Amino acid sequence: MPDLLLELRSEEIPARMQRRAAGDLRKMLTDGLVEAGLTYEAAREYWTPRRLTLDIRGLTARSKDIREEIKGPSTTAPEQAVQGFLRKAGLSSVAEAHVHSDPKKGDFYVAHISKPGRATEEIIAELVPGIIRNFPWPKSMRWGPASAKPGSLRWVRPLQSILCTFGPETEEPVVVDFEIDGIHSGNATFGHRFLAPGEITVRRFDDYVSKLEAAKVVLDADRRKEIILADARNLAFANGLDLVEDEGLLEEVSGLVERPVVLMGEFEQDFLAIPAEVIRLTIRANQKCFVTRPQGEGEALSNRFILTANIEARDGGKEIAHGNGKVVRARLSDALYFWTTDQGDLPDLGQLDASAKKFGLDLKKPLDQRMARLDHLGVTFHAKLGTQGERVERIRRLAEELAPTVGADPALAARAAVLAKADLTTEVVGEFPELQGAMGRKYALLQGEHPSVAAAIEEHYKPQGPSDYVPTDPVSVTVALTDKLDTLVGFWAIDEKPTGSKDPYALRRAALGVVRTILENKLKLSLGVAIAGAVSSALAVYEQKGEGAESRGVVTMLDSRIRDYKGTSQLLSEAGLISNLLKGGLANASAETFGSADQEREFFDGQRLMELNASLSPFIADLVAFFHDRLKVYLRDQGARHDLIDAVITPQSDDLLQIVRRVEALGSFLDTEDGKNLLAGTKRAANILAAEEKKKTAVAETVEPALFKENAEKSLFAAVNQAEKQAGEAIQNEDFSAAMLALSALREPVDSFFEGVLVNDEDLAVRANRLALLNRIRAATSQVADFAKIAG
Repeated sequence: MPDLLLELRSEEIPARMQRRAAGDLRKMLTDGLVEAGLTYEAAREYWTPRRLTLDIRGLTARSKDIREEIKGPSTTAPEQAVQGFLRKAGLSSVAEAHVHSDPKKGDFYVAHISKPGRATEEIIAELVPGIIRNFPWPKSMRWGPASAKPGSLRWVRPLQSILCTFGPETEEPVVVDFEIDGIHSGNATFGHRFLAPGEITVRRFDDYVSKLEAAKVVLDADRRKEIILADARNLAFANGLDLVEDEGLLEEVSGLVERPVVLMGEFEQDFLAIPAEVIRLTIRANQKCFVTRPQGEGEALSNRFILTANIEARDGGKEIAHGNGKVVRARLSDALYFWTTDQGDLPDLGQLDASAKKFGLDLKKPLDQRMARLDHLGVTFHAKLGTQGERVERIRRLAEELAPTVGADPALAARAAVLAKADLTTEVVGEFPELQGAMGRKYALLQGEHPSVAAAIEEHYKPQGPSDYVPTDPVSVTVALTDKLDTLVGFWAIDEKPTGSKDPYALRRAALGVVRTILENKLKLSLGVAIAGAVSSALAVYEQKGEGAESRGVVTMLDSRIRDYKGTSQLLSEAGLISNLLKGGLANASAETFGSADQEREFFDGQRLMELNASLSPFIADLVAFFHDRLKVYLRDQGARHDLIDAVITPQSDDLLQIVRRVEALGSFLDTEDGKNLLAGTKRAANILAAEEKKKTAVAETVEPALFKENAEKSLFAAVNQAEKQAGEAIQNEDFSAAMLALSALREPVDSFFEGVLVNDEDLAVRANRLALLNRIRAATSQVADFAKIAG
């Protein structure tokens, strides 16, 4: 079977685009070949900074002949229908069609289409130019004199040559001949730009690889990565060091060189006073180099770094290492300046008193100064959601209220919330935004903050993805939850929800972060109450500023859904109702909570509570439903059955930990014989009820024991009463395994009932009573889950 070799050689392709581009080339060409009627055994893509290569093995030499029939309209059909058929079939007149007969439908036209197969070279020559012209580069360019012409070729960097050969192993391959914008395909390529720049003539993939290797080009990117990593480890070890490995940097560096040569550079020891993260990022971002650390000395870095050159220098790379060292020193000098500047006083310190007073900041401390400046400058968080300072105030209020539920000290949680965004105005974070949080933690420890406060400043951004770690310190957990809840409530309020694949504010990630934080810390938290708390915090901040309903995002955009709530917000804020909700619920509210018995009566006996529920419920329900979607994704990734999740979750379910425990207990129960049989019996009862309700058959409101005729009815009634009571008590105690055990007692009575009792008795009263008994089965099991949604 013939093989195809294709190489597109250009100026240097950005490293971040190479892997994706090679995959796109393989997919576009193989899809086109298959669509043209060809088959192949294997295809693999390769890439270097200057070339995309495709090796396709076992490609058929010719596409098959095609013969097909296209059925047309009746011979008596209108002319318009006949003409449409002719266009579809590619016929010039009805005389070219055949007439077939059908005993039922009569005579109709049929087009007999015959397409001869085509040589594979012809198909390739047609496909490749189109692929090159329509290649999906994120960015592309035109070049040379031809670029002035409309429709001229665009490529990521100037395209220099195209190599395309095709043929079997036993014969001399042919060059697939085509041309695009003056570039003709051939059987030649070029080696390393500096070490072996001469032309190379190749036949097929095997000698292509070997000749490139001889010309100082390592074609396989994964092999280049292995060479770089092994040589870097060995060089570091030989100098008494360990390599600080970085997979992302390794991928990037392997895309910068065709012949990797690993060298070591160094910088002055004094720069090691800079935090390790800053050193690593400085060297990584500016010089694409790896850092090292002394063997067996923890996280401390050494003053040596590893670089990867693209040439084999005559002096062994000394000048290359020296030149890289000069650039690294300059960059580290900047980083050292940023680091020391962040620990000094701000030049505008005298203007920050008002902000310091608002947040209780100590302007003798550098990080407090940065937070005061963040508020003073009015740095915007979002045009419709106010400033970063206002956001910090919202988070602080909610963190203080939420802390007791999480088990955190409210004062520490409030302090951590106030300082959480302070490092956004530091010099280091300005240069390296990816260090936000991490630098805040370092600066907090330097100024003597509590370790939990310092940890929360860094960890409140966590988790940032499904594989990221979840904070466990109660203060970190509190601030992480409040930060994400404030984000979600705010963007929900301004109707910036995720749609389809679009989620510009990473709200799905924020919701998943809340889900994971609650579950992995085993927190009992009502999402509805927490969301209400976030709304209350937002309203309190804007009311404190004395701004009207038309001025700020959360207040404005909650619109009519919150207007009734807005009317009660002053009472809520003064009375601390949201605080009470977070600590124990409305049931624990007292006259002290409201300030006076009159206010309590006004709230409960009047319409205030009803107004609050009516105005907040749609908003909270919509956001809770979004959390349910993220929970389902999380649980499915953990291996939970989708039908069990759907059976347990209801619109009112806002305790995520309880949902998970219900799903686990339900899954374990249904794995038992009792569970499987009870599921079957419950479904049978539900199906009978559904059928009778559809026919509008009367169902008694309550079960009347006096109408029982069979012992099986009596036994089932007694069992349902007992199971319902025991399951309800178990659920109240959140012992879902015990609830399942209580339900398992229904298995035998349910089986006996269906074996010995005819539900549709001739006596209508008896029938209605038996249907009511089935309804009791459904009600008893629905305490745990909706069994109708469970497969099986």
